[in-house]
Amino acid sequence: MNLLFVCSRNQWRSPTAEAIFKNHAYHQVKSAGTEPSARTKLTEKLLQWADVVFVMEKKHKQRIQQKFPHLVNEKEIMVLDIPDEYQFMDEELILSLKTMVSPYL
Repeated sequence: MNLLFVCSRNQWRSPTAEAIFKNHAYHQVKSAGTEPSARTKLTEKLLQWADVVFVMEKKHKQRIQQKFPHLVNEKEIMVLDIPDEYQFMDEELILSLKTMVSPYL
């Protein structure tokens, strides 16, 4: 299964998720951001690749729906409700991600 993690700038939250889930035996993992300044920008190709999309906030899901309306109905988009208040690999962020994502794996 291909998992895509999305936040705003692809700087802290989604790269942390990619780092902690990338070595899972049965899943491929990537991350991207919705903002023009994102390190890795969310593209149609990335969305098509993903089986499940995990977004950090509702606004990320809304941006995906606005920018890629033709793909939204085909994708399962899960809102994790993780605010932008963590640094990369923050212990509390890692715990939140594992807690919220593990039921889907």
